[in-house]
Amino acid sequence: MAKRYPLERYRNIGIIAHIDAGKTTVSERILFYTGISHKIGEVHEGAATMDWMEQERERGITITSAATTCFWTPARLLYGADDATKAKVRETHEHRINIIDTPGHVDFTAEVERSLRVLDGGVTVFDGVAGVEPQSETVWRQADKYKVPRICFINKLDRMGASFDKSFDSIIERLTPHAVAVQLPIGLEEHFSGVVDVLEKKAYLFSGEHGEIITEAEVPADMVADVEKHRATLVEKIVEKNEALMERYLAGEEVSVDDLRATLRTATIANELIPVFCGSALRNKGTQLMLDGVIDYLPSPLDITDSKPIKGTDPKTGAEIIRTPSDEEPLTALAFKIATDPFVGNLAYFRIYSGVMKKGTYVMNSTKGSQERVGRIVRIHANHREDVEEMSTGDLGAIVGLKATTTGDTLCDPENPIILEKITFPEPVINLKIEPKTKVDQEKLGMALRRLADEDPTFRVTGDSDTGETIIWGMGELHLEILVDRMKREFGVEATIGRPRVSYKETIMGSADAEGKYIRQSGGRGQYGHAKIKIKPLERGKGFSFVNQIKGGVIPQEFINPIEKGIKEALDRGIVAGYPMVDVEVTLYDGSYHEVDSSEAAFKIAGSLALQEAAKAAKPVLLEPIMKMQVTVPQEFFGDVTGDVNSKRGRIEGMNDRGALKVVDAKVPLSEMFGYATKLRSITQGRGSFTMEFDHYEEVPKNVEAQIVEGRK
Repeated sequence: MAKRYPLERYRNIGIIAHIDAGKTTVSERILFYTGISHKIGEVHEGAATMDWMEQERERGITITSAATTCFWTPARLLYGADDATKAKVRETHEHRINIIDTPGHVDFTAEVERSLRVLDGGVTVFDGVAGVEPQSETVWRQADKYKVPRICFINKLDRMGASFDKSFDSIIERLTPHAVAVQLPIGLEEHFSGVVDVLEKKAYLFSGEHGEIITEAEVPADMVADVEKHRATLVEKIVEKNEALMERYLAGEEVSVDDLRATLRTATIANELIPVFCGSALRNKGTQLMLDGVIDYLPSPLDITDSKPIKGTDPKTGAEIIRTPSDEEPLTALAFKIATDPFVGNLAYFRIYSGVMKKGTYVMNSTKGSQERVGRIVRIHANHREDVEEMSTGDLGAIVGLKATTTGDTLCDPENPIILEKITFPEPVINLKIEPKTKVDQEKLGMALRRLADEDPTFRVTGDSDTGETIIWGMGELHLEILVDRMKREFGVEATIGRPRVSYKETIMGSADAEGKYIRQSGGRGQYGHAKIKIKPLERGKGFSFVNQIKGGVIPQEFINPIEKGIKEALDRGIVAGYPMVDVEVTLYDGSYHEVDSSEAAFKIAGSLALQEAAKAAKPVLLEPIMKMQVTVPQEFFGDVTGDVNSKRGRIEGMNDRGALKVVDAKVPLSEMFGYATKLRSITQGRGSFTMEFDHYEEVPKNVEAQIVEGRK
């Protein structure tokens, strides 16, 4: 089957942004203009194509990342052309765009993280009134981590209080000095009518019911000086990236728009420059030209092999393997998301980095070391699907009914195994207990929790061995609320839910030595295990490290592992209040054994006893999650809100004005933030809003620690 689109005409992009910047509206416009949907779905009417879960439509937010495929020919090549010319241009210039619309709410961080891992480029959307918001910074840093080239789209320029300049300055100030304005708005707020292309020095006006008619015009007289100024800055920044252009530019030569565009493309793919577009998706202005920008400046799968080569390891030897994006190479794909579909069962979303995947063949899940049969391959359009026989390099799709595959697994050719780098997810910071109401619910609950945990890597389920309770863990109150709601609706589970609780951790502030001895003599064979350890604190976030310094067989090799196991189990149980202990290095340096009585079990207990002794002597402390919070309130409630933040052990780190509103940035302990949405509504008569995300763990003050320890008892 011949491939209609060569790889250089593929774009795999994600739409990323802070909650409410208009991401889903932008996606809906893209689907409309590319002809995938014939009517525009509005988020505020609960009819958006990309937000297809009931919970998304009720709340007007995106929860799961939706994937869809559409096609686009640069609009500027079609202006004023007749139908025959348009058909010819489409034949040679139509591009295939796979889009993932990601959630903006911080509780669904995993969805953004896994989407960025498989994308080649991103469109970051900003609210033209608010500019850069806290969650914009988080998704920006996530995109930096995966080296995803991106363009920016300043949206909502038709709203009261919108300012392109302020929003653009906030991008430069808070995210990157490499942003360059390639468009400027014509008019603002209700006078916003079009945009000026800075490189071409042309104005584009939008008319027609859906802004589908684009007319070229002269740059408005009152903008000529401003456009010249911006163009000079833009051209300078572009020519800096290319020596040949720089020489021509310095010699006073006029550099052509095509050369400037090509250099800007190279610099964008290398993450050296970031083009900024503008518009209002809701008013149908600017989306088509932003789509042109996706094609002009964002990479195809072929462009990113220098900055993000397809690297993996051989599961047998651990040697590095590099694949190139080509259908001729062996199959290499990454499963980046598992979803449960009520009609077809398990859907494993994947991205193919090289090779071809065919229906009816077997693929190797090299992460799990098992073979899986590819029964059905589907191409996804939000929540409806089209069956296909095969997919090839650069494609995003889903396989129905894989048994063992989970998020982050590599699927590959059984003859040429490779394991791609795993996706790392943040640890959950909040938990609650859940009890089924009836015996029937108990059976359903087990299945529902297993399914949801397969889908969402930041959702954990643990059992409390002392009380026999089931505890679920997540990224925030909204995250757990949605998961419990899904249990009821999708799996029919009725359950009683406990109050949300904070996920505390423990660590040590000092170093200590200790020994653990386990000796039992009873009739017959006894038990003997003896280990000496040193412990010291590690940097925050480093986890646990075990160093074996046993020399000369003082403790035989087969007992080293059991000692490490015993130490790990003791760390999980904690010392201060029974919370897991983290960021500790344990060195095993001495001990002894008995020819007859030593056993694995005895050394495991010895390791556990040694750790408990050492930790007690090493100044153990309790750690709590600290959240980064931003509150936006009208001026008259400013004092009440800052007073309330201070009363919650919060530290105010900055205050800014945003139009008539005040913006407060603070760091606050999560334990003080339960029910804050209701509290803020009552303080501000419903006019305040806030966003909050996990920032770091920090030591709990002694008086608070005493209360927590008491509460645990």
